[in-house]
Amino acid sequence: MTFRLPAGTWAGGRAATTFSVPADSLQHALISAGHRSQHEETVPRGTPCMTGDPAGEAPASSLLLVGDGQQAPAARDCLVEVTVPVYNEEKILARNIRRLHSCLTGNLSFHFVITIADNASTDGTFALARQLSAELPGVRAVHLDRKGRGLALRHVWSRSDADIVAYMDADLSTGLDAFLPLIAPLLSGHSDLAIGTRLVHDAQVVRGLRREVISRAYNLLLRATLSARFSDAQCGFKAGRAEVIRALLPDVQDDAWFFDTELLMLAQRTGLRISEVPVAWAEDPDSKVEIVRTVLEDLRGVARLRFRHHDERLRVPSRPPLVQDEPDCEPGTKCRSAHSELTAPEQPR
Repeated sequence: MTFRLPAGTWAGGRAATTFSVPADSLQHALISAGHRSQHEETVPRGTPCMTGDPAGEAPASSLLLVGDGQQAPAARDCLVEVTVPVYNEEKILARNIRRLHSCLTGNLSFHFVITIADNASTDGTFALARQLSAELPGVRAVHLDRKGRGLALRHVWSRSDADIVAYMDADLSTGLDAFLPLIAPLLSGHSDLAIGTRLVHDAQVVRGLRREVISRAYNLLLRATLSARFSDAQCGFKAGRAEVIRALLPDVQDDAWFFDTELLMLAQRTGLRISEVPVAWAEDPDSKVEIVRTVLEDLRGVARLRFRHHDERLRVPSRPPLVQDEPDCEPGTKCRSAHSELTAPEQPR
């Protein structure tokens, strides 16, 4: 698996670099550091016993429970929170959340929580999300009264107590095989943010000509007007170190589709490392993205960033690795927990 780093996305102005990671390297590092799988450590044999958090009133780490209702001793070794923003997705939600949960349970050697963030759905999406949170260990549902993918991500990420925060679209258009390569450079400390890209040679993309042209034109515009050094701003498959994301969020103004672009541009201008992972991506014919409206909003966002001054550097945390590839590490040094800055809890509908 090859990871591609765009040039200039960190302080120092080094040239672009490509680094390769053996397919089993992350799993080996986690196992050698003493980590067990999510299923082994947080889900007891037999029927799981877990209170769940359908109203989103507790931090993500509180969902990691063992059979007697007590938090597992190593439950905060390393935690990844995956947010799935949804709007009127009752037809696909149950199938895709179960698929995502099964994939993460079977392939991650550390803890995860899936947060379904409902963006003011008018169908039965939120009720179904609450059912899933009661059914599946490590799944919770939160509700927002306003639409906006950026709003949902801001709401969840600013309150997260995970070490790594990520998100993916509810239709799972991006192949889930790319998730471990996505977060690997974040765990190792190599990068601060990681994005999936559909616009590099190794990506496998199936979509109509119209969306292909619009996507490539938009990213060319970003490079021409904002000197963007990442290849795909809008792929719904991203992750970042939680403390870095929280440091960036206050300066991100958009709460809709331009949220991704603004976050990445701010990260680039701040000197952070952004890694890219080629993905397999198939267009959802039932996508709810309003292309014309989204394009116009993105153009307004580009114009705003083009004339926005960035004279000050944000103070972002240093980049120690979350996973130490050393078999003899002390238990307390295997993973560094993100700082928990919980604000007001999410409210049920």
